[in-house]
Amino acid sequence: MTEETPGFDEKPDVPSGATPDGAAEAADAPTPQPETAGSPAAPAAGEDGPAAPAGDADRTAGLTAQLDQTRTALGERTADLQRLQAEYQNYRRRVERDRVQVKEIAVANLLSELLPVLDDIGRAREHGELLGGFKSVAESLETVAAKMGLQQFGKEGEPFDPTVHEALMHSYAPDVTETTCVAILQPGYRIGERTIRPARVAVAEPQPGAAPATPEAKDSASDEAAPGEESGGPEEG
Repeated sequence: MTEETPGFDEKPDVPSGATPDGAAEAADAPTPQPETAGSPAAPAAGEDGPAAPAGDADRTAGLTAQLDQTRTALGERTADLQRLQAEYQNYRRRVERDRVQVKEIAVANLLSELLPVLDDIGRAREHGELLGGFKSVAESLETVAAKMGLQQFGKEGEPFDPTVHEALMHSYAPDVTETTCVAILQPGYRIGERTIRPARVAVAEPQPGAAPATPEAKDSASDEAAPGEESGGPEEG
């Protein structure tokens, strides 16, 4: 009988080339791969793969809405600026027009006060009393008034216009075909298109019921009267 060594269990001999059962199972199991930095982690259980694209679509929709709001606000601000610019241009034109009108009114008021002096100068000229130093002063005053835009109007023989003429005398005349200014009693004055005093005139109208004589009728009457004058004279006794 053989003695057994205490503390050592006998193991069955394993042939070379054969592996134990545990080694075979370990060889069949897949070898775990180590995770590297930056590699995507596997989705956890219960998570859907397309969740990230849905979030990007929501973000794009939000940005598009903000862009539309910004464009609307920009259009409103642009319209406000355009309206403000148009109002400013209208204000400038209105101020310029008012400034010109105020200047014209001031000049017209000043020259209106000088009209009696100009009338006296005109009467003195008609009577031959515009002489010496008074003549120089009068001409200088008329020159200054003309530079300020004062214009004199009103002539004999021009048609009567109630918008610029004031009739002080009225008569009938056979040699006029329409209401005509036959005498200028006081000249009128204007500044540009603004009349500051109408011309005061004497007017004549055609004779009622009588046609005005034409130049041809006058010539024929003269030709008919010439032979009669020659033959109708008294005979010398």
